[in-house]
Amino acid sequence: MEEDKKNQRNIEIDVKNEKINSKDVEIADLDNKKSKKQDIIMFIKFLCFSLSAGVIQLGSFELMYHVIGWENWWATYLISITLSVIWNFTFNRKFTFKSANNVPKAMLLVLLYYIVFIPISVFGGEALENVGWHETLVTVMMMIINFVTEYAFDRFVVFKKSINTNNLANKN
Repeated sequence: MEEDKKNQRNIEIDVKNEKINSKDVEIADLDNKKSKKQDIIMFIKFLCFSLSAGVIQLGSFELMYHVIGWENWWATYLISITLSVIWNFTFNRKFTFKSANNVPKAMLLVLLYYIVFIPISVFGGEALENVGWHETLVTVMMMIINFVTEYAFDRFVVFKKSINTNNLANKN
């Protein structure tokens, strides 16, 4: 009799533990779905701000190169990408990644990214333009490469540990 009660209690405990584990799995699944949805929304915001920065970059490039007639690809590209970066960093930090991170530190990390990216894109773009590629096509190609690599760098390096911290800062 005592043995049956013990077995019954063990079965009840096992059932309770299984229900708890099942709830933990359900919660983890919901968290994963929420996280994936947030990642998709974050990417879409980054895309939208990058497109607006692209308009600034391409517009200023076209203005300097074709309207003003300053046919120096690397110089016009450098100025236009600088304008684009300032716009893009400001809005993506605040609205996409919602980061309350140390802004000078984040800016320094982005600057380090561009210290690598800009020379590669300037020399590569200049080389392509010199062999006959259309200057606007080269600029757009560099913008696409910049978009993909900058998103990864911002997401996984610059704002990795500070995503959505601006929400927390505003609540306090």
